[in-house]
Amino acid sequence: MTQRSSAPIRARQAQKKANGTGGKETQALGRSRGGFGTKVHAAVSGLLPVKHILTPGQAADVTQAKTLIEGVPFEVVIADKGYDSKEVVTWVEQAGGEAVIPNRSNATKPREIDWSRYKDR
Repeated sequence: MTQRSSAPIRARQAQKKANGTGGKETQALGRSRGGFGTKVHAAVSGLLPVKHILTPGQAADVTQAKTLIEGVPFEVVIADKGYDSKEVVTWVEQAGGEAVIPNRSNATKPREIDWSRYKDR
């Protein structure tokens, strides 16, 4: 029995990283409490998706809020608690929209939100 060299495997792995086709970073994979996975952030108009972003599982939702709704016309932004931050709410309101985002449990100054509209999420 002959031994096989691992050099070709290492060369392919190095080539994938150089081309940007390998590695967890380029595939939006990462660890979170639920295990190894990917998060899908989506902007929807009515029932039609208009934009989506993939991030590693450990990435915070709020980091993608601005990128997700930039360039998308909106009147109302309805999102989960994960997207709640003063910066995001201020940005939505300055753009002329209404932010329907529940407060995080540790909010010092909770905002009033339209719960009937939030149910449309």
